[in-house]
Amino acid sequence: MVALSGGVDSSVCVHLLREQGYDVSGVVLKMSPAHADTVAAAEDAAAALGIPLFVKDMEEAFERQVVDYFMAEYKAGRTPNPCIRCNPTVKFRALLETAEEQDCAWIATGHYAGLERRGGVTFLKKAGCLKRDQSYMLYRLGQDVLFRLLLPLASMEKTEVRAVAERLGLSCANKPDSQEICFIPDNDYAGFIERRLGSSPAGDFISPDGVSCGRHRGILHYTVGQRKGLGIALGEPVFIREIDPADNRIYLARAGGDLISKVYLEDFTVPTGLPLPAHFTAGVKLRSVAQPAEAVVERKGQRATVTLKEPYRVVAKGQSAVLYDGDTVLGGGIIAGSE
Repeated sequence: MVALSGGVDSSVCVHLLREQGYDVSGVVLKMSPAHADTVAAAEDAAAALGIPLFVKDMEEAFERQVVDYFMAEYKAGRTPNPCIRCNPTVKFRALLETAEEQDCAWIATGHYAGLERRGGVTFLKKAGCLKRDQSYMLYRLGQDVLFRLLLPLASMEKTEVRAVAERLGLSCANKPDSQEICFIPDNDYAGFIERRLGSSPAGDFISPDGVSCGRHRGILHYTVGQRKGLGIALGEPVFIREIDPADNRIYLARAGGDLISKVYLEDFTVPTGLPLPAHFTAGVKLRSVAQPAEAVVERKGQRATVTLKEPYRVVAKGQSAVLYDGDTVLGGGIIAGSE
């Protein structure tokens, strides 16, 4: 059972699995009203590929698990990653359910990541093409999903995938990659939240010297690390160091300063389900497109402290930190703070 969006990756995923001898069906997940085009694109792709397609309505679960979470996090001054939230709670859950309903032994997606099955455990790994690697986005998947998952694009470059689609005559061959959050097509996060929850009150910017230096438009409009679009002029480059929803203030730091050396994680998870030591070294990705940074990790239950070997620019609360041993995902958690 393939999660089919009608895009080039999931469409080529179907083709590769059929070449390997699998009997393939597809499912498209209707997550929000903004997904009408996705359903139509998936129907076109399924027809072109000659496979049955199931449409699964996940709007209620998506609203509850992802959209409500997204809005609450922004209101609290954090910067969530809705895709990381969606994968284990909605997308792969629905994919597994549909596979069970249709008596499919395996599930598959067009993600760029690798898997290694060893000793009855499935390890999540980086993709062969590091530029496309999406293991960071999948780190919260557990063994119930990984054990049945196939990732046919694990070792492929995007150019190879598009070439396969062109050879098959698929209309999605040169379809641009999506750059926005799927339920906010115009990428206006603040506008989306304000239309649902009301406007966010204006408040003070606090300068690097600790004094009020202007008014912000409401914390929904900003994220930690932001440099552009602040609407203030201090005569020197600054960026957002901290957003405090309690006093509705946004604290600024001088560009190049205020580096961090520790990151505190909560809701820590391990995709293998295997125990990790309380103290270990790892590479840590603090952003989806970042290179792993060397770190020492101290873990206790669902919390962890990550001490970076080299100072790192400030990170946003609500984002994820994912730990690696080489190309294997060890685990990760939600950033609760840093210093």
